[in-house]
Amino acid sequence: MSRKNVDQKVKTAVLISGGGSNMVALVQAAQAPDFPAEIVLVISNRPDAAGIAKAEELGVKTLCIDHKNFKTRKKFEQAMDKTLRAHGIELICNAGFMRILSPWFVGSWRGRQLNIHPSLLPKFKGLHTHERAIEAGETEHGCTIHYVDEGMDTGKIIAQAKVKVLPNDTTEALAARVLKAEHKLYPQILMQIASEELQTQN
Repeated sequence: MSRKNVDQKVKTAVLISGGGSNMVALVQAAQAPDFPAEIVLVISNRPDAAGIAKAEELGVKTLCIDHKNFKTRKKFEQAMDKTLRAHGIELICNAGFMRILSPWFVGSWRGRQLNIHPSLLPKFKGLHTHERAIEAGETEHGCTIHYVDEGMDTGKIIAQAKVKVLPNDTTEALAARVLKAEHKLYPQILMQIASEELQTQN
C-alpha cells in the first residue's frame, strides 16, 4: 500500500468490552496533531459497556457488535472483520476486550493487533492478575503490551511497564497503580508502531 499523503495517519480501531479507560487514553493521545495514528472506530461486543459513551463523548464513531446475537463465534468474528475492513482499519488495539479470538481472526490480523495485559508476562496470564501477584509474594508487577496470537496472552511482547508491589498492598491499590502505567504505556507504543508503519508505507 502506498500513501498519497505523507500526513495521513494509520487508521486504528479499539476493541472494548467494559469501561474503556485504556481506550480513552489512546483516543486522547491520538487527538494530538502530530500523533501518527487516528482512532476512527471503537467496537464493543457488549451493549452495556460504559466505554461506548466515553468514546462518543470524545467524538469517535462507536459500534456494538453483540456476540450474543450470533449463533457461532465464527459468524461474530466475520461480522467484526467485515466492519473493520469497511472502515479501512490498519491496526487494532484490544483494550479490555474480553473475548478469546479464533485462529482465523488472529491470522487475518497477524502483526496488526495489539493487546494490553495487566501483568509482567509471561507471569500471570488470564484473569485476577493483581490478586495472584500479591499472593505469590511478587515485589514487581506491571503491564505488558503484546501482539495477539492464537494463545491466551502468549503473543510476542512489545513493551512492559513495571510497578513495585508494596508491603501490605491491596488488590485495589495495586490495580490502580498498574492501570496508571497502562494509560501511559499504551499510547507510547501505539505511537511507535504507527510511526514505523508510516515509514514502511512511504
